[in-house]
Amino acid sequence: MYWNSWEDFLQMGGYGLYVWGSYGVTLAVMLAESHFAERRRRKAFAAARDGGEQ
Repeated sequence: MYWNSWEDFLQMGGYGLYVWGSYGVTLAVMLAESHFAERRRRKAFAAARDGGEQ
């Protein structure tokens, strides 16, 4: 698709809020998942180091 300006690109033919909102939600979920995965990894290593569950 061809856009005449950056504003046209950001508006995405009237669907910009949906498109960019979807990207934003996806990015937020991916960042949250990596954060919580890191927390689980640290907790697992700490439990293994201490010889039991925390």
